[in-house]
Amino acid sequence: MKFYKYLYVGDKIKNPDKVKRKLKSHAGQLFVYVICIANGSDQLEIYHCAYLKQKYYRYHPPVIIGIAGSYEEAVDIVVRITKESLEATGCCDLKEYLRLKVKNSRR
Repeated sequence: MKFYKYLYVGDKIKNPDKVKRKLKSHAGQLFVYVICIANGSDQLEIYHCAYLKQKYYRYHPPVIIGIAGSYEEAVDIVVRITKESLEATGCCDLKEYLRLKVKNSRR
């Protein structure tokens, strides 16, 4: 698993390090949803963490930019990212905003 440098964490996630460790080891978790950068032209995707236990994702790990305790919380995080992007760049290109956020922190 690859995690975004500035990982967005929902309020329902009490111990993010434990959740990350379980995601990396492909352990089952009932109430964890992940927000990933989409392949292709889409912006972001929301998955239940069990979806990432498929064999494909062991060889093609997604970039996880957020973890949430419910689907609704994951949607709220995506809305928050969209608002941040709109305020910072004036547009809603979320992939580019997330890249620029990391790039600007290196300076």
